[in-house]
Amino acid sequence: MERVAGWSSRHRKTAVFGWLLLVVGAVVIGQRFGTANINSYDPGQAGHAERVLARPVVQQPDGESVLIQGRSARQSYGSDPEMRQAVRQVVTALRARPQAAADIESPLSRPGLVSGRSALVTFNVAGKPGDDDQAVVPALTAVAVIAEQHPDLTIEEAGGASLDRATGSITGQDFRKAEVTSIPVTLVLLVIVFGALIAAGIPLLLAGTAVASAISLLAIPSRWLPIGSTTSSIVLLVGMAVGIDYSLFYLRRTREERAAGHSTQQALRIAAGTSGRAIVISGLTVMIALAGLFLTGIDVFSGVAVGTMGVVGVTVLGSLTFLPGILSMVGAWTDRGRIPFVGRRRTAAGESRFWGALARAVVRRPLVWGGVAAAALLALALPVLSLNLEDPGIHELPAGVPVVRSLIDISQAFPGGPEPAEVVVTGSDLGGRQVAGAVAALHRQVAATRGAVREPITTAMFGHDQVLVVSVPLAGGGTDATSNRALTTLRTRALPATLGTVPGISYAVAGVTASNHDFDAQLAKTVQWVFAFVLGLAFALLGITFRSVCIPALSIGLNLLSVGAAYGLLVLIFQDGHLQSALGFTAYGGITPWLPLFMFVLLFGLSMDYHVFILSRIRELRQGGASAREAVTGGIARSAGVVTSAAVIMVAVFSIFATLSLIEFKMFGVAMAAAVLIDATVVRGVLLPAGLALLGDRAWPRRNGYELTGKPRLTPPWLGSSQREVTTLPRV
Repeated sequence: MERVAGWSSRHRKTAVFGWLLLVVGAVVIGQRFGTANINSYDPGQAGHAERVLARPVVQQPDGESVLIQGRSARQSYGSDPEMRQAVRQVVTALRARPQAAADIESPLSRPGLVSGRSALVTFNVAGKPGDDDQAVVPALTAVAVIAEQHPDLTIEEAGGASLDRATGSITGQDFRKAEVTSIPVTLVLLVIVFGALIAAGIPLLLAGTAVASAISLLAIPSRWLPIGSTTSSIVLLVGMAVGIDYSLFYLRRTREERAAGHSTQQALRIAAGTSGRAIVISGLTVMIALAGLFLTGIDVFSGVAVGTMGVVGVTVLGSLTFLPGILSMVGAWTDRGRIPFVGRRRTAAGESRFWGALARAVVRRPLVWGGVAAAALLALALPVLSLNLEDPGIHELPAGVPVVRSLIDISQAFPGGPEPAEVVVTGSDLGGRQVAGAVAALHRQVAATRGAVREPITTAMFGHDQVLVVSVPLAGGGTDATSNRALTTLRTRALPATLGTVPGISYAVAGVTASNHDFDAQLAKTVQWVFAFVLGLAFALLGITFRSVCIPALSIGLNLLSVGAAYGLLVLIFQDGHLQSALGFTAYGGITPWLPLFMFVLLFGLSMDYHVFILSRIRELRQGGASAREAVTGGIARSAGVVTSAAVIMVAVFSIFATLSLIEFKMFGVAMAAAVLIDATVVRGVLLPAGLALLGDRAWPRRNGYELTGKPRLTPPWLGSSQREVTTLPRV
């Protein structure tokens, strides 16, 4: 690390402009090739069916429903002429727009579309299925005009196309809000941390260029992995987090060494050998944790893993080359542009009085402080025992969004699930008598399933009898336990007794319920391997780095404790519904299934940034001759301040996600912000020094019976005090 930093500082123009040239090259590559649009499929049977539905011969449009409902309980379709008039107007308006609506059905043609004071008009969105969110606009406009003409009726439209349109619009606005807000918030906090404009701009420069390079280079893996807009947003978030962290660690150490009397070149070499080494170790740990996502075998996780590992690797490369080069080029100008009052206090980095005093108090009574902190985090983690993984379904968006309110009204008036299961049948002679007889037998199976499978069962043939899709409504809300039981009944009883008896064909079940069920099943099957992979490799890397067994064991235990506390908060807030009015969401009694695993790998990696940085500083003092307790208190006093500063910035950025509309983003933002705050304060400020104090000298390595420090007063443990003292000991 010192040699790399020394080369970068001596050849600062080559290092800085070479890095900028690399960034420009990455952006050019991204613009030249573009990000390929590869579909992401669910695992299991649902994924197999989705691949068939993605064939060019299958052109399956989204379905839409228009609810006409009387506002009074006395109103009904049979007795209220205004309702019948509104139904005729809706049908006429949709038929007048063939470019938007096709296959229109209503109570005028199907009496089954009436339920009490509610009537339903259904249609398929015309045009290419990929453009449904745009093609549905004329229908939405026409229905809105008719709704204004009948104030005594509720007339509203909802369906797959209108929901996709609303979700896409809200998600785009949310991501733009997060991206636009995060940069100025980060800059303000960096100015407060450093007290100087130039010093505050360097971390943003590194993080911004690293993120731009990594996102542009996603064009390469997008040729064989699904890379979507969500992946780019996560890459932006992770890249900003690690880029600012690494810059803070390096920059604060450089300023500290310059304040101690070293020249800029000497300070850079010292920072490279200490903070630079910690950056490489923490970067490798983050990449190991994120690589665990590959073991899930889920397409979405694989794309996210590649993107986030790439941005961390690029940031580490920039920290070792660009950062020493730009600091050498700027030199003492780093402290220019001081902010009044803040700048005078922040320019010279030193020990933190608060964290130093806290560390000394903890080291004096480690059992008391550590016991209280551990008990508090364990109590916070207890709600995890009631964790319920469930997809939010229509609760993904706030209840105040019109299309969500319409979907809720339609599902209450016409229960049976928001979307039916889709049985995708392939094989030979799909239009023959045997397949038709099996479908007729499936209709007869409805009564035998006792309401799990429902009517109306419909069929659609695609590609000259190449693919048959049988739509089967299921009980429940689509993602709850009732729908999962209905899916099991369909897969294990109804289909084997009907389509399963026809030779020469195969079938698979897709749809909302099937995709969520198979996704959850794949996670449950692979999550233990992800945990074992991440924890095992992290233990090995930390063991090699610190030449100790106790250090990685303590580190992993503390990380698991902070992750457990974050999970507990997630359950308390989002599953149990606490703070739902303050945060603007509706609790549905579950947690998004993909979130806990993704949080684990991301939190485990990011928290290691702080952990490795603090432990490296403690070990540095230990090797310099300090006692175990002196090294702990001194290392925390000198490093906890910058760790807290980095954590505050990350908490602020993650908190922006808590203000977004989708409940998944709220969960992610609140849980990540809380976890980082707990990790940087309770864990690193109390539990880590308490654990190291209890371990004492056992935490640090020995070679041939000698402690690895630089003091000449240490003696071999098997010799008495009268033996001669060891004068020199090697440094590791």
